[in-house]
Amino acid sequence: RVDTQRMTMSLSPSTALQLDDRVRFGFITGSTSPAGARRNVELAESAGYDSLWTGDHIAFPLPIHDPFVQLAQYAVLSDRLLLGTSVYLLPLRHPTVVAKQVASMDHLSDGRFIFGVGQGGEFPKEYEACSVPLGERGSRMSEALRILPRLWTGEEVSHSGKHFSFDSVCMRPATTRPGGPPIWCGARSEPALRRTGRLAGGYVSYAVTPSMFADALRVIEQAAESAGRLTAGLPFGTGHLLFAWIEDDPEVALDKATDHLSRRYAMDFRKAARKYAALGRPEDVAERVQAYLDQGVRHIIVDATGPGAERESQLERFGKEVIPLLRPAAA
Repeated sequence: RVDTQRMTMSLSPSTALQLDDRVRFGFITGSTSPAGARRNVELAESAGYDSLWTGDHIAFPLPIHDPFVQLAQYAVLSDRLLLGTSVYLLPLRHPTVVAKQVASMDHLSDGRFIFGVGQGGEFPKEYEACSVPLGERGSRMSEALRILPRLWTGEEVSHSGKHFSFDSVCMRPATTRPGGPPIWCGARSEPALRRTGRLAGGYVSYAVTPSMFADALRVIEQAAESAGRLTAGLPFGTGHLLFAWIEDDPEVALDKATDHLSRRYAMDFRKAARKYAALGRPEDVAERVQAYLDQGVRHIIVDATGPGAERESQLERFGKEVIPLLRPAAA
């Protein structure tokens, strides 16, 4: 039996970062039609989720649509759900264009947008297609992260950098929130984690264990402290994209997750699925989720990793059978 008291109350990681005191849940999805978008919103709202998220790739083994187009549909269909990218491949684009898209998304969603970004690189062909050298991902990302908040002020901005230069650009309207939507960085390497601490307002992880997440948060905290950001008392968002599949037999869940993820990432994913995914009965999945919450994750982004025809059922089960084990009904 799951200890629900422990699971709802154990939320005190040792970090100086100012983390949210509320746990939220969302799921990553995609829509191929207006009807599909409506189903995703209806599912999220009826099953107790707080957010909807989309991924981003130019070229990918599985079909994928543009994240901003999909999120704009969701923004029209719901006035409650938070919306986010997990993650948008920022180095593939010029930051001035991205700044305009994000500012528009911020307005269209009434300030409910979380901008999750990453540098990618697992699929080199999409970098080749965008004429972006793979080795410049990190430096382009860092430079873009410095540019975006300045453009979102609506004031005149000039910039001269290694990759991007422009003079006296005034992009309006300014975002609804001062400084723009929160930027959460996806990061795995130590340099990328340090960049997150220096420049971002949050960290969103995937394919890490709870202990790896805790280690990453310590690196981010040290970088934020060195940059003088801890003294500013700024809130810091934390999210984790969690592979999950609910089955009474954990091995059946592992088989389904392995098949889907191996096709998605064009590699044998069985070992990684066993290590990183939450698989099995609702109680098993909840216990795995709790391990991430204990280490400082405040926003769980569910990735139902199995046959497409069963995904909606899985997301509904997670919402109705797992979330109540982790969050008080009054939250």
